[in-house]
Amino acid sequence: MSATLPLPDFAHERVETLTGRRSGLFIAVALHSSVLGSALGGARLWSYPHWSDALGDVLRLSAAMTLKNAAAGLDAGGGKSVIALPPDSVLDAERRRAAFLDLGDAVELLDGLYRTAEDVGSTTADMLTVSERTRHVVGLPEAGGGSGEPAGPTSLGVYESLRATLERITGSPDVAGRRITISGMGQVGSRLAVRLSTEGARLTVTDVNPAKRDLAVQLGADWITPGEEHLVPADVFVPAGIGGLLTDRVIDALEARAVCGPANNPLADHSGADRLAARGILYAPDFVVNAGGVIYLDLDAKQLGSRDEILARVAAIGDTVRRVFDEAESRSVTPLQAAEGLAAERLAAGARQHAFAG
Repeated sequence: MSATLPLPDFAHERVETLTGRRSGLFIAVALHSSVLGSALGGARLWSYPHWSDALGDVLRLSAAMTLKNAAAGLDAGGGKSVIALPPDSVLDAERRRAAFLDLGDAVELLDGLYRTAEDVGSTTADMLTVSERTRHVVGLPEAGGGSGEPAGPTSLGVYESLRATLERITGSPDVAGRRITISGMGQVGSRLAVRLSTEGARLTVTDVNPAKRDLAVQLGADWITPGEEHLVPADVFVPAGIGGLLTDRVIDALEARAVCGPANNPLADHSGADRLAARGILYAPDFVVNAGGVIYLDLDAKQLGSRDEILARVAAIGDTVRRVFDEAESRSVTPLQAAEGLAAERLAAGARQHAFAG
């Protein structure tokens, strides 16, 4: 969500861009890979300085979804969609509905190769609107028999990842007494903060929305001015807001022993993983840590297990993080390289299977 983030190499299978005929808004749907199956990735509603920034965002996010779904062991490819709002614009109810009807039309163009879901700025109610124009949507409201809001499962996966990270840096997964800084108090960050608070963590939190300070007060957490949170000494720094937060400048000043959070693409540059490692800061790769929501949505949509069984699969993300750390240590590479290798193995196996079937 930052124009400063570098674009990935263009290896996308298909990208559709259009101006919504009802809303007049720029909409992009990016299918990065369907090697492992129909792609799955959310629909982001966000304000961008220019339509090209929105296009860059959907290319980055869809490529990250390929890694996320592969590393999570899902039979699902990577894709993403965005609806771009002009700066400082606000949608009324009528235009919002129009925008998501337009998105449904755009998703339908890919004929099932991409399934959408809610993401930053969108809701399960919006997905119900999308479903009026395409059946290739997951995460519909529970009241209508859908899987509902995925933020809870995402938060569970982040929590188990954080425990695995603490275990690696302190010898114990217990959060009680640990200093944890959360940057971004959206649906996932807030849920995580509540759980960590009940378990005795020492929290510092921030968000660009000052109203989130009320929750900080309720939790007994320290509130810090946005942009200064990385300067607070912490055991674990949790990026839970926008992408690109971890610039070289922030990494060089970061007062934390580890980074583990749900934000997509938190590293402003891929080389940030090496920069963190050089400072002795352990990095849990975002696309492993934040896969709980997509695991939940994909398995629930395919009816592959009960809700309890699916949530147990989500909780096992902690074990995947441990595997990534072990692999990184044994190969003398960064955890990011190890996680990318894990995803690459599955993608290569999927490509071989496709070739054999052909």
